[in-house]
Amino acid sequence: MMSTMMLAMAMMILSNVLMMLNTMISKKSINDREKSSPFECGFDPKSSSRTPFSLKFFLIAVIFLIFDIEIALMLPMIPIMVKLNMTQWMLTTMTFITILTLGLYHEWYQGALMWTK
Repeated sequence: MMSTMMLAMAMMILSNVLMMLNTMISKKSINDREKSSPFECGFDPKSSSRTPFSLKFFLIAVIFLIFDIEIALMLPMIPIMVKLNMTQWMLTTMTFITILTLGLYHEWYQGALMWTK
């Protein structure tokens, strides 16, 4: 028991020493103007690097991610059909698809899917 505790203590000390050594070695000490500026084909950028982007693109990306996750959640429904009885499976599947349909209707009603607005 004592040897296990000593071994655990030695591993903790060794890992802490290695982490401290890593933080001391890896710090950049010189901040170069060229390295901290945005890079654009070797030239200085002509405009600000923080230009605003269209909120529509962001909204479409978020909607895509939501529907992508929903598809990943729907894929296991087919193999689960074998393990559940048909009424449980139908109730679970219809509840899930109803929630998805209501979410799609809400996004459509709010105008999130109107691209030319």
